[in-house]
Amino acid sequence: MTFSNTIEQTAELNDEQLLNENNAEDKKSWSILGHTYWPVMGNDFDTSFSWITYDPPGTFVPPHRHGSQDEHVYILEGEYSLYVDGEWTIARKGDSVKWPKGSLHGYRIDSDKPGRALMWVSPAGDLSTLFDELHNLTDPEEVVRVSAKRDIFFAKEGSAPGYK
Repeated sequence: MTFSNTIEQTAELNDEQLLNENNAEDKKSWSILGHTYWPVMGNDFDTSFSWITYDPPGTFVPPHRHGSQDEHVYILEGEYSLYVDGEWTIARKGDSVKWPKGSLHGYRIDSDKPGRALMWVSPAGDLSTLFDELHNLTDPEEVVRVSAKRDIFFAKEGSAPGYK
């Protein structure tokens, strides 16, 4: 299976198929502060790690940096407001963005419809382990503390220009 085939197959899934609770026990997933993530099978954990994200309206991932990873996003559905180093851009179905390692980046769903995206980091690092550790945590401060142990550093509130 090629990477482009994975994108095409994932893009054909609707939210009901992705979120079907009857299939939930068959698929690994993570619930992290309102977002749901599913790993994309076939990851080469030495070189990259990829996941599908489902982001309800009003959810966001605050500005953060990866110390040793580039992060990529390919929009499958919806509209994402993407932040990188103080600048905002809008991304829609079919758009892709690369956030270079060390860049301050994040995203939010400002529309009244959910977003769905394929995301990946390279190299993989400890991100899948981090998702295991963050699963079902409800305290944002704990998420920030645990993330820092895995080379993900969140900006302090108010320190990222243009991020509200």
